[in-house]
Amino acid sequence: MSDCWKVGILFSETGSTANVELSQLHGAMLAIAEINAAGGVLGRPIEAVRYDPGSEPRDYGRLAEKLIVEDRINTLFACYKSSARKEVLPVVERRNALFFYPTIYEGFEFSPNVFYGGAVPNQNSVPLARYLMANYGPRIYFVGSDYIYPHESNRVMRHVLRLSGGEVVEEEYVPLDSGPGAFDAIVARILEQRPDAIFSTVVGQDSAEFYRAYHRAGGRGGDIPVASLTTNEADVAEIGAEVMAGHLTAAPYFRTLETPRNAQYLESYARLHGDLTDVTSCGEAAYIQMHFFAQALRDCGCDDTDALRATLVGQSFEAPQGRVTIDPDNQHTYLHSRIARIDEEGEYVIEHEVPMAIKPDPYLVMPASADLIVQGRKISRG
Repeated sequence: MSDCWKVGILFSETGSTANVELSQLHGAMLAIAEINAAGGVLGRPIEAVRYDPGSEPRDYGRLAEKLIVEDRINTLFACYKSSARKEVLPVVERRNALFFYPTIYEGFEFSPNVFYGGAVPNQNSVPLARYLMANYGPRIYFVGSDYIYPHESNRVMRHVLRLSGGEVVEEEYVPLDSGPGAFDAIVARILEQRPDAIFSTVVGQDSAEFYRAYHRAGGRGGDIPVASLTTNEADVAEIGAEVMAGHLTAAPYFRTLETPRNAQYLESYARLHGDLTDVTSCGEAAYIQMHFFAQALRDCGCDDTDALRATLVGQSFEAPQGRVTIDPDNQHTYLHSRIARIDEEGEYVIEHEVPMAIKPDPYLVMPASADLIVQGRKISRG
């Protein structure tokens, strides 16, 4: 018997999505540090074997195979983009390994080998659509990166808006990693059309280019805000408060959440990683999922895939965002829903939240989703 429990980690430390994937790596490593400091699991520490896929989708699949076959590891924590997840999925299904995916995604997927830790559309797109219509207006302009997640996310958002009386002014996509200048024409069309808000599913370094292009052209968050499901604290730190002020993000967690549990999390994070620049919702999801794994490992006493899977469903954890639970119905996660605005200092100000963890509905059964939004509340700032 090995003297440690090994897990595989595939989060990019280089390439176009390194900004957010480093936050996922840091969240996972913080959880491992906490678990090991408390004596490990059944007296054995967790050890991470990690590789850098370099933000290249095919390399996630190749390295997942390496972790399972060569390193003999059957539990993986991996991926940000859906295109990367789609590369890992057939590998873990073929090898009967477990795959923890700590990222918001488009939904409409289930695999017995995957535990989904990020928000699905009924936990973020539906609340955001209703919030934008109530606070800004019904005319929304869509801009996205040209791959799976933005297309599917926009399809869902379009459906929600139309059911609620909203209008998609225009829907445009740019190739991944387009670089400077790719958004100038789109921004010009946005400012000419003057929608009530912009829904952005642009990811990676292109997201920074989009915000900068919008700001250069005179676009401001206080006038026509960009609303995103993926923009996070690390992005704001990179791009700058002047450019980002007034824009919106919908997520289960924000660094500025004022609770004792989050204060404890931030203190531990700073102690291990040095600062809080890259504390993000996806990083918190990786942190949560590592703790879920440790709890299930402790309960079943082995890292056999089938035994772990059976023990994982129904697990709960007191997370920085609040109490979260793995849904036995679909292996997705009950998560909280919040919408925040970036202030002049580059900090997120939480303006709206649903006062309970929302049951994940990856197939978006609309009546149930709509009922939850009624219970949302706007946060009073005095």
